[in-house]
Amino acid sequence: MTTNGHSHTNGTGVVRPLTPGIYAPIPTFFVPDSEDLDIPSFEAHVTRVGLAGVGILVCGSMGEAPHLSHEERVILIKAARRALDKAGLHHAPIVAGTGSHSLRETLHLTRAAAQAGADYSIVICSGYFAGAIANDKQALKAFWSEVAAKSPIPVIIYNYPAACGGIDLDSDTIEELAQENPNLCGVKLTCGNVGKLTRIAATVSVPSFDKSYPRQNPNAPFLVLGGYTDFIVPSAFARAHGAITGLANVAPHACARLHELSQAAVSDLTLLPAAQALQDVIARADRTMALASISGTKATLERLYGYGGLPRKPLPPFPKEKADILWAHPNVVELVRVERELSGKIASK
Repeated sequence: MTTNGHSHTNGTGVVRPLTPGIYAPIPTFFVPDSEDLDIPSFEAHVTRVGLAGVGILVCGSMGEAPHLSHEERVILIKAARRALDKAGLHHAPIVAGTGSHSLRETLHLTRAAAQAGADYSIVICSGYFAGAIANDKQALKAFWSEVAAKSPIPVIIYNYPAACGGIDLDSDTIEELAQENPNLCGVKLTCGNVGKLTRIAATVSVPSFDKSYPRQNPNAPFLVLGGYTDFIVPSAFARAHGAITGLANVAPHACARLHELSQAAVSDLTLLPAAQALQDVIARADRTMALASISGTKATLERLYGYGGLPRKPLPPFPKEKADILWAHPNVVELVRVERELSGKIASK
C-alpha cells in the first residue's frame, strides 16, 4: 500500500493533494429494469464534472451508497479513476464514501477503497443505534479517531444529521477531533449550520493550527466544507474552503465559478457584487434541487445530458409531471442558463 494521498492504482507515485474547492458527490447510474451499474454513464459524468474543475466524490449520499455492495463500490472507484486519467486529469483526487454500520465494516470499506484508487475517504457514523450514541460524545469521538488512526488514506468527517438518526456533531467535538487526529483532513457540514462552520474555520484555518497540529499527510490539510452551495460567499469570508454539493452535478461550471469568485473577493472587494449575484442564482436553485432530492437530480441530468435514470428501489422514481415542473421552475431555468453561458465561455477559449 502506498502512503496516504498517493496513487493506489497506477504505480507512478502521483501525489493528489486535497485542495479547497467544490466537490460533487457523483450519482450512481443504473441500467433500467436490472438496476445493474451503468458504468458508461457514470464515467461520462465523472469526466464532465472533472473537466469543469469540480472534485470527485463517489459512493456518497447522492451516489446511493447504502444501496451499493462492497464490490460495486470498488468498481465505481476504479471507473472514476479510469475516467479521470483518460481525460488527462491524473492529479485529480478521488474521495470515496466508506461509512458503514460498524467501525469494523467502515475500516474494511476504507481499506478496500484505498486499494481501488481512492485518495481520501469521507465517513459518516451510522444512525442505526443513534438512540444509544447520539449524545455520547466520547463514543462518537472514539469512532472517528479509530477510523483515522487505522485508515491508509486521510479521512473527512461527514456530519449529516438527517442521514444518521439525528447525530449532529457540535463545533467543539469537531475541533477536538481535528486537533487530536492528524489523519483527519476535513469535515463536510451537511447540517447547514453556518455558525458551526464559522467557529470550526476560526480554529483550523489559521497558521497556528498547522504549526500546532500538523497533518499526517501535508497534502491533506483540514478543510471545512459546506454541504450546500447556498452559503459559499459567506463561508469564503469565514475562511472555509468550499463545499461538497449535489448541485455541482447539475451546474459544475457555475458552482466552480462561484467558489473562485468568492475566494477572490476576500482579497478584492470589487469582485463581491459579481460573487453575490451568482450566489443569488445558485442559492435559489440549490434549495429547489435539494427538495427534489436524488430522484429529481437524476431526472434533471436526464434532461441536460441524456443520462440520469432511476434510483435504486426502494427510492421512488421522479414522476414525469414533477420532472416537467422542476425543469420549468424559474430557479432551475436561470441556473441552466448561467451554466450553459459559463461552460460555453470555457469551451471557446
